[in-house]
Amino acid sequence: MIGLGIEGIDLVRFLAGQGARVTVSDARPAEALSDALAAIADVDATLSLGGNRPEDATSADCVFVSQGVPRDLPAITAAEDAGVPVSSMAQLFLDLCPAPVAAVTGSSGKTTTTALVGAMLDASGQNYVVGGNIGVGLLGLLERIEPHTRVMIELSHTQLETVTRSPELACVTNVTPNHLDHYSWSAYVALKRRIFQFQRPEDTCVFNLDDEVSASFARETPGRVAYTSLVRSLPGDGVALVDGVVTRFEGSTSFAVAARSDIRLRGQHNVENVLSAVALASRLGVSDQQAAAAIRTFTGVPHRLEPVATIADVVYINDSIATTPERTLAGMRSFEQPLVLLLGGRHKYLPVGELASEATRRCRAVIAFGEAGEMFASAVRDADGGSSVRVEQVADVETAVRAAHRLAQAGDVVLFAPAGSSFDAYPNFERRGAAYREAVRQLAGED
Repeated sequence: MIGLGIEGIDLVRFLAGQGARVTVSDARPAEALSDALAAIADVDATLSLGGNRPEDATSADCVFVSQGVPRDLPAITAAEDAGVPVSSMAQLFLDLCPAPVAAVTGSSGKTTTTALVGAMLDASGQNYVVGGNIGVGLLGLLERIEPHTRVMIELSHTQLETVTRSPELACVTNVTPNHLDHYSWSAYVALKRRIFQFQRPEDTCVFNLDDEVSASFARETPGRVAYTSLVRSLPGDGVALVDGVVTRFEGSTSFAVAARSDIRLRGQHNVENVLSAVALASRLGVSDQQAAAAIRTFTGVPHRLEPVATIADVVYINDSIATTPERTLAGMRSFEQPLVLLLGGRHKYLPVGELASEATRRCRAVIAFGEAGEMFASAVRDADGGSSVRVEQVADVETAVRAAHRLAQAGDVVLFAPAGSSFDAYPNFERRGAAYREAVRQLAGED
């Protein structure tokens, strides 16, 4: 088993529980894996840490790879050359799950959509599970799944990289430039395609017509198609926003589900997520009334336009999930108030011109931090056509929060939407968001 993250822990515990002799291979030393090792302390597994040794892989009956581990890792290529099967948590789950699976992928919106479908299933009173890239290991859910259990999962592009089958019900929220520091654009698109590529004629995939790539996928799927759109008329079944109402279309009949004003999530991008969630939930036995009840009470998931505190009439928002310029733009456009924008992290080699231009129009100040801080600061300064937006560059998240506190005025929003990945300083965007939260709460305590 290569890579001891959330998936790795799930794999170790499941495989050992099935009687397998498990070797854990991770390039990090034990001291960097203390939390993960504590999570498998009661499991009889061999530890091979501080490097991914090819001999561990070539001597195995099967190699399982956690998402995010490069496929060209020498240990993996050595296993493949030796004829050792290479698999993953997602593949094993799809193989073993006794119930039909519904899954979401997309460059953005997949976690919110997955969580909202979970809330709709909860409102329906059905037996269900939610897991996957949303932060819950899949294999540990298997003991709770019966043939009639509703199964809702989120799949990232790295999870799709290793699967050779598709879920029975799938959804593509959007496909926009992302992760170009690791994949070519065509390769990234091809990975997203795999969520429906192996479907059967009786399976269904939901596509967002407002997204160019997702809309093009609708012409390729081997199964049935449903659609979502904020602005277009649907060519078939699906869910659209019609005159301010979330409307479900089935055959020649339309059903009003909820008003746009019932949606508590900020931003047009979250309305798109609601449409996707309704399209999925309706095919999982959730009534329109039950879906509407969930929409009216759902306030989102952590690190996604999450209100943290209000200090001196300044609202502090945590959108650490915004790891691309496009996602940051969506967050900015969710507010009408003047913004103090915190940008930084690790550059993903994505275009920043539109973001920089928008920042000069919308922001009172921009605070750039982390490894890509200089790049973001320079981009905003270069785009400044005389708006004189204040731009400062600092070292880290904590210092960025203090700079924002100094520059913000009453009525402003301090928006932590970095537009870069967290990997310059944190293992994931959740840890980065937690650091932002803590820095803001320290400010609140001082004030």
